[in-house]
Amino acid sequence: MRYKQYGVMVVGVAITAFGLYNIHSQANITEGGILGLLLFLEHWFHISPSITNILLDGTCYLIGAIVLGKGFFAKSVFCSCVFSLVYRLYETFPPFIPSLQDHPLIAAILGGIFVGIGVGIVVRNGGAVGGDDALAMTISHLSTLSIPQVYFITDTVVLLISLSYIPVSTILYSFLTVMLSSWIIGKIVDVN
Repeated sequence: MRYKQYGVMVVGVAITAFGLYNIHSQANITEGGILGLLLFLEHWFHISPSITNILLDGTCYLIGAIVLGKGFFAKSVFCSCVFSLVYRLYETFPPFIPSLQDHPLIAAILGGIFVGIGVGIVVRNGGAVGGDDALAMTISHLSTLSIPQVYFITDTVVLLISLSYIPVSTILYSFLTVMLSSWIIGKIVDVN
């Protein structure tokens, strides 16, 4: 059962990385939370998300480990490493999907679907793709806020700082994508 669970999480991570690389990064639509910070750092400092992902996630995972336990920490570190490897693999090829930069509504919807499904699969199996997932799970565990509510709050903060390089009109599409992905994550996590 444990290997199957890790296999399922690898699929979720690959779906997430696919959406970020092939849709969001190409269309300049950002995510919120740590995923959005990865794109922010890539834009301004030209640092690959395959590197910054490990650093930012590590901090959030440590906090999550204290609150949610060692099992959560092991799964999340595994998913973070897999994300970095898979994203780096995607970077070695041209995007599989033609750029949707001229079709931001489609990019926002498709990107939100990929990220929502991918992250939802991982969170449902007790792991986290990124530090924002760990943070959302931790805050939800310690408060009365649901995981989707925490995502919305943290995503909003990151989207506001993303206004430094993304036009307001594009940020509106980013808000759409994070609302959609948060909703999908909530639906997948709450499936009985």
